[in-house]
Amino acid sequence: MTNQASPRPTIGVVRETTPGEMRVALVPKAVEALTGRADVIVETAAGAGARFADDEYTHVGATIGDPWRADVVLTIAPPSPDEIRRFRPGQTIVGMLNPRGNPEIIDVLKARGVQAFALEALPRTSRAQTMDALSSQANVAGYKAVVLAAWESTRFFPMLTTAAGTVKPASVLVLGVGVAGLQALATAKRLGGRTTGYDVRPEVAEQVRSVGAQWLDVGISAAGDGGYARALTDEEKAQQQAALEAAVKASDIVITTALVPGRPAPVLVTKNAVRYMRPGSVIIDLAGETGGNCEWSVPGQTIDKFGVTIAAPLNLPASMPEHASDLYSKNILSFLELILKDGEIAPDFNDDIVAASCITGGLHG
Repeated sequence: MTNQASPRPTIGVVRETTPGEMRVALVPKAVEALTGRADVIVETAAGAGARFADDEYTHVGATIGDPWRADVVLTIAPPSPDEIRRFRPGQTIVGMLNPRGNPEIIDVLKARGVQAFALEALPRTSRAQTMDALSSQANVAGYKAVVLAAWESTRFFPMLTTAAGTVKPASVLVLGVGVAGLQALATAKRLGGRTTGYDVRPEVAEQVRSVGAQWLDVGISAAGDGGYARALTDEEKAQQQAALEAAVKASDIVITTALVPGRPAPVLVTKNAVRYMRPGSVIIDLAGETGGNCEWSVPGQTIDKFGVTIAAPLNLPASMPEHASDLYSKNILSFLELILKDGEIAPDFNDDIVAASCITGGLHG
């Protein structure tokens, strides 16, 4: 009697339905990397927003079909209630599931018997860096924030010396220098701006200087857990506000990226500071989804106050879907290495990365 080979696990790539979401969880190149280890099912037009056609997926061995029936479903945004109802018990989902901002999704997925891994919950360790989707997408956001600022600005970024005279370089202030902030500083520097970075975690000062920027020291240290900042005391807030108002008023471009996990974004740019900025200046607020770092910010809108343009764009990585999807795919492939074993979906919950990112199923029952 001939032994039949066990069927390979199936991996589904969904078409994102969140308004404005143009990225895709796996690009064709990433699908090709899974050849021989899993069968990939791609939803019709899943990659269209990122300019990947269906035939590019079939060319590398994928099938166009219903990804929601796959053993492992890959997504970028959390699934909608209608999409969650398509799951059957025993399936697995991997993606940016936002369990901190949307904790009810844990109960809903658990009730459906779905094993879920949230990439935002990965531990901040060197081993997890290749899977760190928050960082890969923050790099995209930091770059695009500077491009957007240059578009909105009435001034050049670089110093220009011409027959008609000399133009001074733009003064660019970045508040919050995690991954997005550092990328913003580096990009603004490449465009010729005079760059300064600020963060309440003084240990990042060397990183700021490493990309050619100056460090703004306001005398506060607020390092928190997991590489994030902690919330400031009232006294620290007053001290910070006075120092930042002076720096903001002197800047042509201000880019803000400061977040505190599980809490509204801290206010770093006050209404009073905006009032005294030079008309034609620009503020790009990357914390709009959690309230914004600027008191005037309106999430998802670009407004004008006292001649200052204030933009609070949502989901900037989706505006660069090709490269954002490519980076995200690499994160996904690295994570799949941990849960695909010998032709089976077999997460090892003794692995700290697997255990930390699992929000339903596995250790959670």
